[in-house]
Amino acid sequence: MEAHQAQAQLVPGDRELPPVQQISIAVLALIVIGGIYTASHLPRHVPQGPTIALLIAAVLLLAANGVLLSRIEQFNWRVFRQVAGWVLLAYAVIAGMLEYVFIYDHTRGTQLLILTLMLAVFAVNIPLLLGFSVARFQAPDASS
Repeated sequence: MEAHQAQAQLVPGDRELPPVQQISIAVLALIVIGGIYTASHLPRHVPQGPTIALLIAAVLLLAANGVLLSRIEQFNWRVFRQVAGWVLLAYAVIAGMLEYVFIYDHTRGTQLLILTLMLAVFAVNIPLLLGFSVARFQAPDASS
């Protein structure tokens, strides 16, 4: 009976892990809300206070998520880096295309900066989320 319980504890998906996925979804929601808020005001002046507040909250949650992720022991970092790296490449291309659209549409100044930072948070958050979502179900690295 004890051998069965010990074996059950080794199942990667059943381990107790920090709420990385939930926090990533909260970050995504804040960025999407900020984007919708901004788009609802364009091409007129966009009140920047709410957008900046949403961006700051998203950055703080993303930073907290990075700290939580870095403290995980017994994790398959090789798989995480592999998945997150390729997703980051794809989202860097997507973010670059969206940045081009902002510039092409004559978005300037502070509004362009805010939208660029929101894109950067988006482009880092999604690879973190997908890398974690895959690696959490893999057996931990032997070096962990």
